[in-house]
Amino acid sequence: MPYSAEISRANPSCFIFLVDQSGSMVEPISGSDGTKRKCDSVADAINRLLHNLIIKCARGEGVRNFYEVAVIGYGATVAPAFSGPLAGRDLVLLSEVASSPARVEERIRKVSDGAGGVIDQKVKFPVWFEPIAKGITPMGGALSLANKLLTEWTVKRKASFPPIVINISDGEATDSGPVPQAEALCNLATEDGNALLFNCHISSKPLPPVIFPDSDADLPDDFAKTLFAVSSPLPPSLRELARAENFNLGPEARGFAFNADLVELIRFLDIGTRSSNLR
Repeated sequence: MPYSAEISRANPSCFIFLVDQSGSMVEPISGSDGTKRKCDSVADAINRLLHNLIIKCARGEGVRNFYEVAVIGYGATVAPAFSGPLAGRDLVLLSEVASSPARVEERIRKVSDGAGGVIDQKVKFPVWFEPIAKGITPMGGALSLANKLLTEWTVKRKASFPPIVINISDGEATDSGPVPQAEALCNLATEDGNALLFNCHISSKPLPPVIFPDSDADLPDDFAKTLFAVSSPLPPSLRELARAENFNLGPEARGFAFNADLVELIRFLDIGTRSSNLR
């Protein structure tokens, strides 16, 4: 079956996050009551996912390199977007990501007090990716850079679980993207299947979120429909994970989300970065 290869140190998989850093990302994200900018919400979500990946791949001897990871920003430029010691790097082994955050913040989260109430708890929050909002939306250029990185990667990693690209944007591409670049990207493949492209189209509009749809009928504009069309169908393993998280999936569900608030954005991205095939 496709999309069933074991993910191991000998055959790692790969994630690339493409992040819209255009000027409109300073607008509030849906569901935040105007209190949280899109760029801040996306940065928090990606930093949290990187931390979760590291925890998932930690073993007694350290973090195993089950994945290579890249974060590409597109706005004023199209370029690798890690900050701190990893600045300028594209695909990085997960153990290097674990050992090289730009900084570690102390944050407060609400936890149960065991008696029906909640208390504040201080937690460490590593930061690898900073919120930026400047410039336009060269989405086609970002997809082309991902294509270049993965063309080399899929040749080197023929037996691996296919790479997953997660694109997060709040607006239309300002270059020739995204259709031809997305199609070229999804034509790349390992022996286990084609590369997967997930798209998250975030908005300031007060519209309900649409997560993992199987048609574009409930999407409000042409560009959201375009991103849905170029998003990959969910493979069986990820369909099972989405159902376990109580997502109601149709038979043709795709890796697409519209107007996700911060909670839904993290749930969407988390499913895209989970696998039961780690060895």
